[in-house]
Amino acid sequence: MEPTPEQSPHHAYPDHWEADVVLRDGGTARIRPITADDAERLVHFYEQVSDESKYYRFFAPYPRLSAKDVHRFTHHDYVDRVGLAVTVGGEFIATVRYDRIDAQGRPASAPADEAEVAFLVQDAHQGRGVASALLEHIAAVARERGIRRFAAEVLPANNKMIKVFRDAGYTQRRSFEDGSVHLTLDLEPTAESLAVQRGREQRAEARSVQRLLAPGSVAVVGAGRLPGGVGRTVLRNLLGSGFTGRTYAVNRSFAPERTEIDGVPAHRSVGEIGERVDLAIVAVPADRVPEAVADCGEHGVRGLVVLSAGYAERGAEGRERQRELVRQARSYGMRIIGPNAFGIINTADTVRLNASLAPESPAAGRIGLFTQSGAIGIAVLSGLHRRGAGLSTFISAGNRADLSGNDFLQYWFEDQDTDVALLYLESFGNPRKFHRLARRTAALKPVVVVKGARHSGSTPPGHAVPVSRVPDATVSALLRQAGVIRVDTVTEMVDVGLLLADQPLPDGPRVAILGNSESLGLLTYDACLAEGLRPRPPQDLTTEAEPRDFRDALAAALADPTCDAVIVTAIPWVGENGEAHTGDGEVLAAALREAAATGPAKPVAVVHVEMGGLAHALSAATGTATPPGPASHPAPAPAGTPVPDGGAVPPGAREAAPGVTPRRTAPGTRRDPAGAPSGPAGGLPRPPENTPRAPETPPHPPETPPHPPTRGAVGPIPAYPAAERAVRALSEAVKYAGWRRQAANPGKVPEHLDETIDEQAAAARVKALLGPDPELRGRPLTHQEAAGLLGLYGIEVRPGIPAPGVEAAVAAAARLGYPVALKTTAPHLRHRPDLGGVRLDLVDEGALRRAYEELTDLLGTPAELRPVVQAMAPRGVDTVLRASIDASAGAVLSFGLSGAPSELLGDTAHRLVPATDRDAAELIRSIRAAPLLFGWRGSAPADTAALEELVLRVSRLVDDHPEVVSVALEPVVVATHGLAVLGAGIRLAPPPARNDLGPRRLPSY
Repeated sequence: MEPTPEQSPHHAYPDHWEADVVLRDGGTARIRPITADDAERLVHFYEQVSDESKYYRFFAPYPRLSAKDVHRFTHHDYVDRVGLAVTVGGEFIATVRYDRIDAQGRPASAPADEAEVAFLVQDAHQGRGVASALLEHIAAVARERGIRRFAAEVLPANNKMIKVFRDAGYTQRRSFEDGSVHLTLDLEPTAESLAVQRGREQRAEARSVQRLLAPGSVAVVGAGRLPGGVGRTVLRNLLGSGFTGRTYAVNRSFAPERTEIDGVPAHRSVGEIGERVDLAIVAVPADRVPEAVADCGEHGVRGLVVLSAGYAERGAEGRERQRELVRQARSYGMRIIGPNAFGIINTADTVRLNASLAPESPAAGRIGLFTQSGAIGIAVLSGLHRRGAGLSTFISAGNRADLSGNDFLQYWFEDQDTDVALLYLESFGNPRKFHRLARRTAALKPVVVVKGARHSGSTPPGHAVPVSRVPDATVSALLRQAGVIRVDTVTEMVDVGLLLADQPLPDGPRVAILGNSESLGLLTYDACLAEGLRPRPPQDLTTEAEPRDFRDALAAALADPTCDAVIVTAIPWVGENGEAHTGDGEVLAAALREAAATGPAKPVAVVHVEMGGLAHALSAATGTATPPGPASHPAPAPAGTPVPDGGAVPPGAREAAPGVTPRRTAPGTRRDPAGAPSGPAGGLPRPPENTPRAPETPPHPPETPPHPPTRGAVGPIPAYPAAERAVRALSEAVKYAGWRRQAANPGKVPEHLDETIDEQAAAARVKALLGPDPELRGRPLTHQEAAGLLGLYGIEVRPGIPAPGVEAAVAAAARLGYPVALKTTAPHLRHRPDLGGVRLDLVDEGALRRAYEELTDLLGTPAELRPVVQAMAPRGVDTVLRASIDASAGAVLSFGLSGAPSELLGDTAHRLVPATDRDAAELIRSIRAAPLLFGWRGSAPADTAALEELVLRVSRLVDDHPEVVSVALEPVVVATHGLAVLGAGIRLAPPPARNDLGPRRLPSY
């Protein structure tokens, strides 16, 4: 919409304020500025509001709006007077308005920084979270326009509006004046307001997914008149799965006299059904989809699964068609899976939904699966079926124009039927949000990700999302930091998912290996070492071992307190006539299940070679106790228990049902005989020799000796056809369990840093260096400018005195004192010691003159080389510390050793900003060359404490000042005591836009 001539030309229509939002009940709405064209909509909206709501808004009976009112409420300057509306189907359902006022409450302009705010929500839409969403958006608009406080007058009886203000999380003051409640809200975001906002976002997005996965009724739009075709196939699968709700077939080509198809009611349109439809499966050609969406939207359908192809995967025209599809669906308050989707499945007994092209519904299980590819979805479903595994939910989102993996992480976070989340992703629409949601979810249940299109450098067809410039190795490191299990193949994803869904998490990396094949045991042993596990020597039961021998050996291994996990290897028995008995798998499976049922809760995996029936028999969950309830990986936690990123355990989530024994306790936790949790046991694979660990929370000694719990109920035991696959899955479980233990203590930023950081002076310096009208690309700082800015954050950079001539070099050395270093700073030679541009340990004037002459003779003139003289730093380990900002991934710290070998081998570690003391400690210990910092081969250990503090200071600088888009400290010489920063580079630029801050909004690609 465009502003009218009556509106100020200096304040054009702010289209960046437009946003689609998800409301509390999972429906969508659009928020946008009100314009003069909205007069009729405003009048119609007001007519739908009850007299009570009007009284609460105007403090008096106000049955209708006058022409003057309509003009005032639709004409704004978008600075001092702003109005926003919430629309569904193009009609207003709520409005909010602010007017800037001065200290006496009179209309004002800037620099006045207070505004009076008022809301009005249609009665039919109250309770949907509309006012809460509006408050977030109008507050963001006000901050943008220099307003710092809202004032509101609310009648005491208007409890709903008072609650909206009270629950927002902003700092507020309340008083009672002249019969009304006077509220003042400070609009600066707080930790509480951010937590409130993200909590509402989680509940709303989870609810929007739940409405699609558990509908009460489904209409297949495009069900063919004849057998075959996409629509008819989905209808057949819906009926075959035993869907518990109502099913309808819709096709505009049905003859008027046709009343049913495949036993379900048949209609020519959704409007003819006469009852509300929760979910529509759209399987019509792309050019007919808009008509189908309009039919669904106008008759109250809550969500769509669009199987139709012909969208962004077909090029620019298809991308625009896809954008219009999303806009049209959201205008009716509907969310979309697809287009070009394969469908959705929910195996819950109360739903039994197979609205997909998969011919068979998978068995019910504890795994949630999201994939952006239908072909990958088919492959995973087939693989899980072959291995006897089940799913809780399955989503194949196709082009994922609307609902994405982020939404399903929100849903699985509180879904009691899902213990493990598996995701095949080809792109990240919002990497920062994915990192945040994955970290929160991983604190409760494992998240396993396969990333396709890792090296293409472009968006996969159909995915209209921003492309990140962050290298794949960096993405992998950041996912690990969030607790995400990143694997390379779909096969590995299934392998890891089965182990994590069905087995308890290991307390550490100690592995017992037993079986009837010495060779297979040795292969497993070698694989464990390669994956960083600590295997015990394999126990060979010999080829004469019988199932009871396996049972006894497994029971003994599980009872051994020095063992954290067990891998059983098995080959067929060979009879006296030399024939292999491959049909004894069921007998062996029964023996292994018996041992697992009575032993302590430790993970068990089986490696088998041609054992007929073994894998299928092991996949059957059996036990002597009541079947397990929803509790799985974490121990039951009270509602509201904090988890990383300010989230909380959802009320009622992850608790066992009444009378049901949970299958396992929290990973890394043992229980004493009374059932009380005791401290962590086991640990991560040991770091390199003499390498200290990152700070850890010391375990609290239990009042009684720890005693591992027995399983009570046994989940399926995963079986693998190769030792390497079983060991890789177990290795990922060990690393994830270690992350879970550490996530309970994420670390902090030491307070003493504040004493040597001048944030305000640095902000002023950055503003002055950028200038009043900075270029979008920004500018690099000189060495002196960079050193000055770093100095405000307590980072000292060794001065380098320019030496444009040999005499200037001698004078500089006299000032600094010998020994000195002479080095070039030309861009093509910087940080390239292999090119000979550095001379060290020059002990006197003669050595300096000779070195200067050698450099200029060999590499060029002083003007080309830009030589500088520096005082020699103490001997130590040369390292590199960098920070950079990616528009989609955020600010990233990188650390490694200086020099070509580290660059060639990619030996660099990464962490997201802001970093805690734990992050800093882990960062410098994560590179393969870390032993060089800790006294490798008898050398003196470096001052890693000083290095960790430097990491924290750089993190603070980048986090406090988003205009600092890159920092490079190279080299940083870490000595036995202290360190020296010898080179520093900084680039300043206008901060990139962030899509993870501000009010809630759905992405728009």
